[in-house]
Amino acid sequence: MFVLILLFSVRHITAATGSSVRGKENCNDGSCVTFSKGEIKAEAGLCVVIPCSFKTVSSFTPKHLVFYKCESSKRFCTDSDVIFDSDRNSNKIQAGFVGRVSLLKPDVRLRNCGIIINDLTESDSGSYQLRVNGLKNGRENGLTFPQKINISVKGLTQKPTVGIPPLTEGQQTTLSCTAPGLCSGSDPEITWTWRGAGEKDSHITGNITAVKTEHLTSVTRRHISTLTFKPSAEHRSTNVTCKVRFTNDVTTEETVTLNVTYVKDFNISGITSVKEGETLNLTCGVESFPPSLIAWTKSPESNTQNETDTNWQNNTGTFMQRESGISTFYVFNVTPEHSGRYICTAEYLNQTLVEDVDVKVIYVRSPVITGSTTVVKGAALNLTCGVESFPPSRITWATFGSGTTLERGLDADPQNGTGWAASLVIPHVAAEDSGRYTCTAQHLDRTVTTYADVTVIWPPRFLSRSRCEVRSEVLTCVCVSEGLLLPSITWPLLKNHSEYSVVTTVSGHTVHSTLTLRDHVGTSIECVSSNDHGEAKENLKIQQNTPGKEDQSSGINPWLQVIIAFFIGVLLSAVFCCLATKCHRRKQKISTNRDETHEMVTSQVAPLINGAQAVEDDHTYYQESSEGEWGAAAAPDLDAEPKDVLYASIDFSLLRRKNLSGAAKSREATKTEYAEIKKVVEEEMENNGGEGRNASGGSRIREDEEDEVAVYSSVKDVMSEI
Repeated sequence: MFVLILLFSVRHITAATGSSVRGKENCNDGSCVTFSKGEIKAEAGLCVVIPCSFKTVSSFTPKHLVFYKCESSKRFCTDSDVIFDSDRNSNKIQAGFVGRVSLLKPDVRLRNCGIIINDLTESDSGSYQLRVNGLKNGRENGLTFPQKINISVKGLTQKPTVGIPPLTEGQQTTLSCTAPGLCSGSDPEITWTWRGAGEKDSHITGNITAVKTEHLTSVTRRHISTLTFKPSAEHRSTNVTCKVRFTNDVTTEETVTLNVTYVKDFNISGITSVKEGETLNLTCGVESFPPSLIAWTKSPESNTQNETDTNWQNNTGTFMQRESGISTFYVFNVTPEHSGRYICTAEYLNQTLVEDVDVKVIYVRSPVITGSTTVVKGAALNLTCGVESFPPSRITWATFGSGTTLERGLDADPQNGTGWAASLVIPHVAAEDSGRYTCTAQHLDRTVTTYADVTVIWPPRFLSRSRCEVRSEVLTCVCVSEGLLLPSITWPLLKNHSEYSVVTTVSGHTVHSTLTLRDHVGTSIECVSSNDHGEAKENLKIQQNTPGKEDQSSGINPWLQVIIAFFIGVLLSAVFCCLATKCHRRKQKISTNRDETHEMVTSQVAPLINGAQAVEDDHTYYQESSEGEWGAAAAPDLDAEPKDVLYASIDFSLLRRKNLSGAAKSREATKTEYAEIKKVVEEEMENNGGEGRNASGGSRIREDEEDEVAVYSSVKDVMSEI
């Protein structure tokens, strides 16, 4: 069925009628009229607008407007040439113009003299003149302007406007036909005809038509006819004609071709499960007219790396081949990212059809272990082994080298359909739980493996051997800590001391730090041990040890033991040296007593001792005496001149052992020599002026002399006894 629907659209009046633009003002005796410049062109069957405005002297009041049509050769038109008079009582209007002419603005006081002429014919061509009737100084008067406006009317060339929306098979559609011109004259006649391929014109059956006139202004109207029907495939490429007939049998028409669009079923073909590295080939066939624009997209729900649809038409590694209604999609060297839902979209006119298919890429990735492999002793170990694959893989945990599958704490969960994850949980790890754990994934006929090295650590903790002791006013603190990673030990109190000793030793995961300090005041010492996993502090109480307890204590600092041993060695060495010296002197004294039994012989060939040598002997003598009970003696005169020989040198090497009888025979010789030596000594004392006196006023040399006498006296006694 066809339905006629009138549509309304406002256009500018001059544009619709073809009227001219503003013209030039022409004045005469203070009155002026303005027509459009040049000739106004119009077409038969339509209408024309004559723009006009006027001015009069202030004493003139306009009442009515009169238009004439006459030959251009006449200066002024006559009453027989009247085509319009705003005075309704006038009967001078030509019969052919009655009801066809009207003012654009009925109020003459506005001095707008524009008119519209409807239902034009070619005979309406000619010159038009204006007269204004009114009152001047209270009397009726009129003013005819000599200026004229020319109108030229030609045959109708404008065509109706046919509006055709997109035509889809089975969907009701409305066509529209708008008559040319915006005229307020007689309504035109609008008809629709249909012509098939190779057929004659005929009326479209099963339709509804209607005609509607839209009043745009008081003098303009639009005429529209509508045709409503339900197109089918047989209407495709057929012609529809809209014909408009105006008064005086003036006709015009417009013919259009119907393009009925339709879309048939989608047909997607191709293998949707491919292995990684192979080629994906999908074909989307759509039968439609006009040919649809086919595009392939990938749903963002299956591609988490892209939040919008991915158009694969221009992507690297893809290829799109299009034919009439067919689109083939290729992906070379597919990867897991190509898995997902692919959408084939057909766009034609204002409709969109969509069809999709799920593509699966078979692949497997290496297992990935997540979780901390460094665990604090006593805490929980939680490792998760995930394998991205399709179809999902089977995952197992085992200790390295054992080949035994671990069941303790094993938990498996699916990962969004792309693989599985198995968790290895040990609630309370111990030191023996350190080691390598392997994760094995079984995917179809392929096996992939990875491993994780687990390290059990613990924060620092102090051992019971940590303590502080004071011995002989020396504070010694021992701080022992163990941990993994190996901890460090610090003594906060050292920032207030400048002299101290810290010795640190390491054994395995244990650190010994020994602090030695003097003059510490307090009852405890703080020791701080830390590593990357924690910090521990310990206040060590200071213990006071008595000397008796010191001998019994067994925990002596190793360095202190070395120092004590060193001093003991030095002391023993000094004792041994003293004993050796004393023994040597005793041997010298015994040797001197034994010489009394030897013969003393004066050597004539021995060199004499000069004064310098004597001085040296004197110096040595006083030096030795300074070690005796007499105290320090006066220094010898080192600057003295050499003196004469006071005594002969004695060479004990010339002594020879004599028997008792020989000793008796030489007694006289010994006696003489002694007397001579004694004399010499006494003379030397006299020459020295008694320099050998001590602080008590006694003579040291004389005392020695008395000793010598006593010694020889004893020898005489021995000799007499022999």
